Amino acid sequence: MDTFKKLKQFYWPYRKYFFWSLFSLLFVTAISLVYPIVLKITIDDVILAEQYNLIPYICIAFIALMIIKGIATYFHQYLGENFGIRSVYTLRDELYKKLQRLPFKYYDNAKTGDLMSRLTADVEGFRFFLAMGFSELVRITLLIVLSLGAMFYYSVPLALVTMAAMPFLAVVVYRFDRRVHPAFRKIRKSFGKLNTRVQENISGMNTVKSLSREDFEVGRFLNRSEDYRTNFITTSNIWSKYFPLMEFIGNICVVALLAYGGYLVINTPLQLGVLVAFFQFVWLVLGPLMNFGFVINLFSQSKASGERLLEILEAEEDIQEKENPIVKDRLKGHVTFEGVTLTYSEDDDSALKDISFDAPPGKTIGLIGATGAGKTSITQLITRFYEPEKGEVLVDGKRVQEYGLKTLRKNIGFVLQESFLFSTTIRENISYGNPDASLDDVISAAKRAQAHDFIMEMPNGYDTLLGERGMGLSGGQKQRIAIARAILIDPAILVLDDATSAVDMETEFQIQKALQEVMEGRTTFIIAHRISSLKHADEILVLEDGGVVERGVHEDLLVNGGPYQRIYDIQYQDKEKILNTANL
Repeated sequence: MDTFKKLKQFYWPYRKYFFWSLFSLLFVTAISLVYPIVLKITIDDVILAEQYNLIPYICIAFIALMIIKGIATYFHQYLGENFGIRSVYTLRDELYKKLQRLPFKYYDNAKTGDLMSRLTADVEGFRFFLAMGFSELVRITLLIVLSLGAMFYYSVPLALVTMAAMPFLAVVVYRFDRRVHPAFRKIRKSFGKLNTRVQENISGMNTVKSLSREDFEVGRFLNRSEDYRTNFITTSNIWSKYFPLMEFIGNICVVALLAYGGYLVINTPLQLGVLVAFFQFVWLVLGPLMNFGFVINLFSQSKASGERLLEILEAEEDIQEKENPIVKDRLKGHVTFEGVTLTYSEDDDSALKDISFDAPPGKTIGLIGATGAGKTSITQLITRFYEPEKGEVLVDGKRVQEYGLKTLRKNIGFVLQESFLFSTTIRENISYGNPDASLDDVISAAKRAQAHDFIMEMPNGYDTLLGERGMGLSGGQKQRIAIARAILIDPAILVLDDATSAVDMETEFQIQKALQEVMEGRTTFIIAHRISSLKHADEILVLEDGGVVERGVHEDLLVNGGPYQRIYDIQYQDKEKILNTANL
């Protein structure tokens, strides 16, 4: 029960619904025990005693009890479902909040489809047990205890004979539980992997079709589906083995009851009605005992689900705010790195090695180098997406750990290499970081990002709904909307991570011209592969294998004969060759 104890905070506040549901269940269970007693009275006190005048009274009493049972069943089920739904509503909210707080390091290894499976299928599996499993366990316990009590009241010898097989049934149920829980955990894991495969395939459908890899993707999906099917069949096999055995043991009890009970009716004062009532009571014991397997099934599924949910809830939050962080509306944007080293994981080489530089407010820093050189890692340390292994990152002379995360990140505007847009209107996408911005402010930001003209050509202008991930827009259009989004939050620090990589040369020139105005007074980091995008920077850092191998302004770096000049020669010599070929 450790899993349920750890998740107690989510369902215990709603315990009143659970206990009122159990209170209603008491009436339902107690009335269920009336059936055998009514049979006993009908046979012994009416038919055998020939007191047929009692039949109308028995019928009226029976109908009244059924009405009470129907009302009690309604409240039991309604309150039980309320208990489950309210509990997982809180749980799902906390899971989603936790996902927002978890650091980038967590998402480096997490699978989107698996996380979606946890927030949907696993949460629902846990809810189902809260709504039905607990109360079913109580119902089974009550039925068994009360039925056994009635059986011993009517005939101790017959009750003892009937119970002879009960220990064997309990052993079978216990062994069933030990085998079925690991099987359900495998089902949950394989279902998460299946979801991941579907999610990745749909997200990458353009790549799949452009490379004609449909058959390959079908094969990968079938492998995951086969794994899920195999685990499900294995679990079904466990059910198929244990439930017939439970039923067989139950039937032995019934045979023993009929044989010994018939003997007692013939040779002792035991009444026939008592034997018939016993037959009903036995099934009120055996039925719940065998149904206990269903409860174990629910428990195993919910336990497996709860364990997967706890993996998220208990995931370490590496990026923590201090108790009394600095909270400001506006920072100056003075960024300093002092001997910073960053390693993403113990098995990897350092992504950054002893990086030091100073970027006063309004200064533009260009970062250039091969893929994996550490350009993006520098900017991710400023926002505390990751923590440095050594050294200090300072903003306005204070360690970034001193600031509240919202203060820090609200003052940093990002335009990433891959622009992510939400499935909502263009206006809402641009104002995502500043939802209170007026339409005039949104239009102004779009104009400065060279996006206004093509937006006005859309069917509904700024109110045009975009498809998933900005479907329907070109790469350049998505990039310019992302730039407008960064402009609108009026950041003290602006990060352009290869921001013009998806636009043509003419549009790049227009955006660069607009960004000159936007970068005025802001500390700007330009990550680029094109030298044309950062040659006007106040300082350019050339990175290789996580270290700075050159630094300076464009003109000085061109005459040093180092890596920067080689990059320049490669880019511009290739252009000259293309132009010469075109002229020929």
